[in-house]
Amino acid sequence: MINEALLPEYDREMAVTRTTLERCPEEKFGWKPHPKSFAMGALATHIANMLGWAVDTIEKDSFDFAPVGAAPFKEEPVKTQKELLERFDKNVVAARAAIAKASDQHLMQTWTLLAGGQAIFSMPRAAVLRGMIMNHIIHHRAQLGVYLRLNDIPVPATYGPSADEQG
Repeated sequence: MINEALLPEYDREMAVTRTTLERCPEEKFGWKPHPKSFAMGALATHIANMLGWAVDTIEKDSFDFAPVGAAPFKEEPVKTQKELLERFDKNVVAARAAIAKASDQHLMQTWTLLAGGQAIFSMPRAAVLRGMIMNHIIHHRAQLGVYLRLNDIPVPATYGPSADEQG
């Protein structure tokens, strides 16, 4: 089953992601490496929120992030590390449960991302979970690792030891 293939990777990546989020100090939430970059807190929040998209991907047929006649999607920022980790943990559990109960047939049905009612892309839910959500989280987690390094905060091991965590 597709969900059984996704879940071991999901569990591992979310554990590593949580470790990275744990290292983001509140006093650095406003720090940016460049004016065009996310602030550390906003990037961490984006990662925590993306897991909620997994539930929507499974439960809905599409998502319009800028619907005509309505306010565009806006992420609710966190103010504390505690709030960040609580949101992440809540979303990890909800996303895992949604993936675990999804059938192959459902995961192979098309899901669409929209902007103003226009399709940005359409693909099977399984591909959205893997690419748009898990790979997207991994991408931003790597950015967050650079933020940690630039602030002399130990970078956690990801796919082997980091320079800060040997062995």
